[in-house]
Amino acid sequence: MPEETRAIRLRRLGMRSIRRGTKEMDIVLSRYAAARLESLSSEMLDLYEAFLEENDQDLYQWVSGQVAPPERFRELNDDIIRYGAAAK
Repeated sequence: MPEETRAIRLRRLGMRSIRRGTKEMDIVLSRYAAARLESLSSEMLDLYEAFLEENDQDLYQWVSGQVAPPERFRELNDDIIRYGAAAK
């Protein structure tokens, strides 16, 4: 199987950001993906992909500030709040 190109990876992660399962996370993550995915490094895309593997209820609590995210997601979560949750 050929290696995934960056363009295909960005489209795949964009789709995973839009189709979450909860409307709240669909909105937050689709805004974030539109604003930031193209500018993220490969390492940050790896972290974002791991973030997307988490449960939507946990993600919502993290981005809404109800619960602190795990340390490895803290910087990314702050970025998502800045560009996804706060976007209008």
